[in-house]
Amino acid sequence: MIKLQNVSFHYKNTDAFGKLQKTRGIDDLTLTVEKGAFVVLAGDSGCGKTTVTRLINGLVPHYYDGELSGTVSVCGLDVRSSGIGDLAPHVGSVFQNPRSQFFNVDTTSELAFASENLCTPPDEIRKNIRRVAQEMHMDELMDRSIFALSGGEKQKVACASVAVSEPEIMVLDEPSSNLDAAGIEELARVLALWKAKGKTVVVAEHRLYYLTGLADRLLLLRDGKLVEEIPGEQLRSMDNAQAEARGLRSFTPIAMPEPEAPSAEKDALVCEGLDFHYKHSDKGIHIPYLHIPRGKITAIVGKNGAGKSTFARVLCGLEKKAKGTVRFGGREWKSKQRPDLCYMIMQDVNHQLFTDSVLEEVMLSVPETVPEGEREALARQVLDQLDLLPLADIHPMALSGGQKQRVAIAGGVVTGNPVLLFDEPTSGLDYKHMRQVAALLRKLRDDGKTVLVITHDTELVREIADCVVVFSKETT
Repeated sequence: MIKLQNVSFHYKNTDAFGKLQKTRGIDDLTLTVEKGAFVVLAGDSGCGKTTVTRLINGLVPHYYDGELSGTVSVCGLDVRSSGIGDLAPHVGSVFQNPRSQFFNVDTTSELAFASENLCTPPDEIRKNIRRVAQEMHMDELMDRSIFALSGGEKQKVACASVAVSEPEIMVLDEPSSNLDAAGIEELARVLALWKAKGKTVVVAEHRLYYLTGLADRLLLLRDGKLVEEIPGEQLRSMDNAQAEARGLRSFTPIAMPEPEAPSAEKDALVCEGLDFHYKHSDKGIHIPYLHIPRGKITAIVGKNGAGKSTFARVLCGLEKKAKGTVRFGGREWKSKQRPDLCYMIMQDVNHQLFTDSVLEEVMLSVPETVPEGEREALARQVLDQLDLLPLADIHPMALSGGQKQRVAIAGGVVTGNPVLLFDEPTSGLDYKHMRQVAALLRKLRDDGKTVLVITHDTELVREIADCVVVFSKETT
């Protein structure tokens, strides 16, 4: 079904000066995925997981430029000589950010899109859409605006959009990275459905607990090479200590800690009467009172769509029509003043990467109070802490999703704002870099910063939270 024989691939990138650089994807990799197998690709960020998925769906070498050697065969087709269009009937792809694969503004049209491009008769497309909507329990999502969906709902639509055309192979790259616990549970149900139907499923993932019951094999990659192959039966008998020893996330679910009410103290971050709703939508927030302790790490948790990211935008002064007051350090901060109070690392970091190199990106956030001669040294120090220094001259948009996330975090670390707000800072990060981010968050707290972390990552909450605030649709 899928065969890689002595395959190496190096991406071609340019640094900030336009000089050609090569970045390793995989190195002399040989593996076979049998028809109907459920295979999980695991390993550190940059180990080659995403490159393998791109070789299967043809994005490498037909979209991503680089040097390819070895042979790749998918459903009997040679990937090098077969275009993406030749592979499309056989391979369906679900990306880490589902928005990157949407082509329509409504859900029903999105489900039809792939089949329309394959010239499937309209009546058959309609029948397949009805079947998939029923199988995936998503009738309530049909004929909806893509823009009005939560992250979990968008991921569900992305899965459905590839399922309608019935490809033999399903490839997913970090599909759980932005999902809450309920969304991950629903994703696991969809994957189990595909496995029961005999689909060949390949999932590149850091969060592993929801996959251990489904996997036939777990392939551990390191530095572009396959270093260990764990059969499903062995995987299901392993504990979290064995996962940690391999640098992997937990093999079993970790419960979210119980909410902890912060004690009242002066100079805390206090929000009163925060109220904001999006135009032509019932989504928004209404927070009568919220107390965030100063100099602590507060985890803000809750289901997708509960208003956590909206709260972050209001707190940072990005929603000018929001009502309510924000007090910190014994004074009130008006909406236009809050950018000097808060610095936010967004969930989709592509929205806040602007410059031509990683180093420039971090230096952009260095406070003006830092002397000119020390600005670059500070930026390089933080990049080194996040394993990004070797990428200092690379364009941020040429990085992987996890690397981009760490660049944005580095920008937050060097800022001088007293309140730092992180929206899903470990989305798409492996165990090692999750621990690095946790250590940086603790250091920021120890340096006197007030840190707010919006997250679904229970492993991160366990590592860093001094207190936990739960958002729900009923309370916001």
